[in-house]
Amino acid sequence: MKIDVYSDIVCPWCFIGTERLARALESLGMASTARVTHQTFMLRSDTPRTGSNLHEELRAKYGVDPRAMFERVESAARESGIPLELSKQPLTYPTQWGHTLLRHAGAKGTQNALARALFHAYFLEGRDIADPVELRRLAVAHGFTDEEATRLLEDPRELELTQRESDEAHQRGIRGVPFFVFNDRFAVSGAQPESVLREAIQRAAAG
Repeated sequence: MKIDVYSDIVCPWCFIGTERLARALESLGMASTARVTHQTFMLRSDTPRTGSNLHEELRAKYGVDPRAMFERVESAARESGIPLELSKQPLTYPTQWGHTLLRHAGAKGTQNALARALFHAYFLEGRDIADPVELRRLAVAHGFTDEEATRLLEDPRELELTQRESDEAHQRGIRGVPFFVFNDRFAVSGAQPESVLREAIQRAAAG
């Protein structure tokens, strides 16, 4: 089973959707056999590296306290076993550096684990996932040497390739994430319930 996952590290629904995918695969006994690849997708590549205050942006845009908007997301997260509290992380950060590491983690067999670690660091621990020190710490814990991680994070050619891959995903018509493609045939958009993901997996497996 080949599964392509388009998601962004600062997207809470992507966090929820990837966790639901993992649970769906586990329930089908396919957690160790499915080939899950995290594809590059950036919602906002122009975010300053120091971050921007998403809570204030939402308040200015909609004229309401964003906490009311967060309740639905947090409730969905808790149903999927994620103790999400969006008040812990008021800032959104650019993700091209994180995606660059994810691209190279695929060859190391640590891509899924690194993606999960990035989500946890950002959403559950409130960390700055554009900070080179934080990114190197996560990379070293998932098969990179410190020197290798530093080189990747500082190489403008790597960042250009990451941006290009994200642009290509947008050009293919992917507008919202998470977005899942099963065996290059069946696509599911959004953080759908585990039952929907299981059905898509079974349909793809049946050919």
